[in-house]
Amino acid sequence: MKLYNTTRGILVTDNQSQHCATLDSTAWDEIISAPDLFGRALKALAGPSVAPPAANEIVAPIGTQEVWAAGVTYYRSRSARIEESKDVGGGTFYDRVYSAERPELFFKATARRVIGPAGNIRIRTDAVWSVPEPELTLVINPNAEIVGYTIGNDMSSRDIEGENPLYLPQAKVYDGSCALGPCVLLADVPLPKTTSISVNIKRNGSIVFTGSTSIAEIKREFNELVSYLFRDNTFPTGACLMTGTGVVPDDDFTLAHGDVVAIVIDGIGTLSNTVA
Repeated sequence: MKLYNTTRGILVTDNQSQHCATLDSTAWDEIISAPDLFGRALKALAGPSVAPPAANEIVAPIGTQEVWAAGVTYYRSRSARIEESKDVGGGTFYDRVYSAERPELFFKATARRVIGPAGNIRIRTDAVWSVPEPELTLVINPNAEIVGYTIGNDMSSRDIEGENPLYLPQAKVYDGSCALGPCVLLADVPLPKTTSISVNIKRNGSIVFTGSTSIAEIKREFNELVSYLFRDNTFPTGACLMTGTGVVPDDDFTLAHGDVVAIVIDGIGTLSNTVA
């Protein structure tokens, strides 16, 4: 089942028949926090069908949740971080993070900063090396339970982070740096390891980068990441957690204004955004 946050309410669709129904609440926070979320979704689908959401009705699948992110969870990400920091001796820093017991977790965005499907993402005005980071994103309820999955774009200024790891918040947290959508795949069982994550970037109508990976390449278990996120932290309406990227463009690539970034994850759909 897929959960959509739309301008006409919260809609749930059945993947098999494309039956679409309106949930009995218009409050995203209340739905995500509900202990009987799956049951409510199934009950709604047993009733009359409504029109599926139009593209211009879909907004980011978030209410008041904070968005956090995990770093260096893929070997490819580890290698990229080492490469971008080699001139300042930061390579061993990321190598240690990759192999450490404690994962790297950092704050990414408040809800108001999150860009939805078809919205405009941004690159920093003081950055010269910017990339998208396609990431499977966990949707977690207040009890630290993973209730679903969505697509995330963790925009990153690689030159700023590479200059000094302490500049990570500036490289990662700015207006237009976080996109989520188009929906939440509701699941009460883990996603298969074969689940693929792919991205393509178009410039003036032509593809300038494409890449893919699968969640089998993630070093850390999702429950482990959630456990660390909720240590000494409470999230009254739940949280979203980006799980890291395994798709990193070559070092000579940087985003440009007007680029269209499309991220596809098996079972969820496509998150497409234009660089403003």
